[in-house]
Amino acid sequence: MIQWWQILLLTLYSAYQICDELTIVSSAGSPVFAGFITGLIMGDMGTGLTIGAGLQLMVLGVGTFGGASRIDATSGAVLATAFSVAQGIKPELAISTIAVPVAALLTYMDILGRMSTTYFAHRVDAAVERFDYKGIERNYLLGAIPWGLSRALPVFFALAFGGSFVESLVAGVASVQWIANGLTLAGRMLPGLGFAILLRYLPVKRNLHYLGLGFGLTAMLTVLYSNVQTLGSTISSILGTDVFAKLPKEQAITFANNFKGVSMIGMTVIGIFLAVLHFKNGQRTVVATPESNSESGEIEDDEF
Repeated sequence: MIQWWQILLLTLYSAYQICDELTIVSSAGSPVFAGFITGLIMGDMGTGLTIGAGLQLMVLGVGTFGGASRIDATSGAVLATAFSVAQGIKPELAISTIAVPVAALLTYMDILGRMSTTYFAHRVDAAVERFDYKGIERNYLLGAIPWGLSRALPVFFALAFGGSFVESLVAGVASVQWIANGLTLAGRMLPGLGFAILLRYLPVKRNLHYLGLGFGLTAMLTVLYSNVQTLGSTISSILGTDVFAKLPKEQAITFANNFKGVSMIGMTVIGIFLAVLHFKNGQRTVVATPESNSESGEIEDDEF
């Protein structure tokens, strides 16, 4: 059962995350961050990160252009994680049965939020004509209210009154095993679908060598750090059974687990190196020529 204070915190976070996505852009409005926060509030960060990461991968190649709306995977991550922890639903099943339908339905709330803010936009225009700076600031800040409510209200009503519906839905799905297996498989395939959409819109042919480099580095580092992890487990077992037998068992386990995230650190370091290398190469191409405006330092469009 979801407690009242958990509903309150998740509602407040849902209102904040959309404002952060539109203004601050600190990644607090991303699905993986939503899964982390929801898992932290619900007491199961592992489930939250699994659901959030799955939805993050699903929307990798999905973006908004102009006033277009996209599925609200962040709110889907909040509700899927909350009900997954509260009802004991498998993360993959929660993604396919809760997160994806919720994300699709809340597209309409996104449209409603965009339409509502036009009222404050017109008030800002009127304040500009009057040189009313306080009015500009006030209406700009008030414009965050319909955006926050467009996410907070659906999340609040779903968490407060949707528990019995979700419980009956899961019970119905679980009673038919082939449906449950199919939905679980669909939930596992969605991250792959996100990668496919992303590769469809990226200039892969022009940068195929980078794509191959990424696969190669991933394969090599996976083998490398798997061996490092095995080495760490072996050393921890020796330390825990012989010389340091009197130490608490948790210390040996923690020592072994420290090696599990090293591969991602390695990939991050290599990614930063390649990004810096690309930036430096781009800087070298900007060479002052007699035809270019060297005094102003402007970069022509063909040099950018």
